[in-house]
Amino acid sequence: MGLPEAVRDRVAAVHRGSALPERLRLYDGWAARYEQDVAALEYRAPHLAAASLAFAFPSPHAEARLLDVACGTGLVARELHRRGFRCLHGVDGSAGMLERARSTGLYQELRLCVLGRDPLPAPAEHYDAVTLVGALGEGQVPSTVLPELLRVTKPGGFLCLTTRSNPSNLRYKAELEAALGQLEQSGAWQKLLAQEVEYWERAVTEEESTQGNGYISGVVYIYQKCPVPLLEEG
Repeated sequence: MGLPEAVRDRVAAVHRGSALPERLRLYDGWAARYEQDVAALEYRAPHLAAASLAFAFPSPHAEARLLDVACGTGLVARELHRRGFRCLHGVDGSAGMLERARSTGLYQELRLCVLGRDPLPAPAEHYDAVTLVGALGEGQVPSTVLPELLRVTKPGGFLCLTTRSNPSNLRYKAELEAALGQLEQSGAWQKLLAQEVEYWERAVTEEESTQGNGYISGVVYIYQKCPVPLLEEG
């Protein structure tokens, strides 16, 4: 596969479905090497998600308040900042990852929050957009967090989510898409985008390669919370 064995081992460890305290310990320990490892993986989700959100988002971006959920070391914030977003808040369950994110200087606020266990540390209808990139997957953040993401999003605000399409994540992906669809049917939000991307990141094993090409595919979803404001005429 061409990936260093240590990179494969660290990626496999955090996706193994271990108990929450152990998973957080693994992320704390991974923080110092995280960006180097995802660069080796050619991990494209932060770039793809930020580009999709910026395309959907009305300008000006600089005035919008965004919440970067499971922000990690700040990869999504870097991509958002390049696209003109300036008011960025972040939450993550790993203190080690948050320390790295704080060092970027891109966030106005960073808070420790374990998704699926803790409510988001924000009032209702507080954010113009919410991102959750890279953490919706088997053994990571449960799909049951979707209503909490909606709670903190303003009506008409945007939610940008991603997941992987590799074989070991297909059960989770099906559950996630069922939950996404149920919320759409209930009138909670409307889908603007569901884009499958073939070259999402390099696979750590041949078995995980989606098309047998050495890569995992993934999906970017963009939703808009209802009620969606009417466009002004003129």
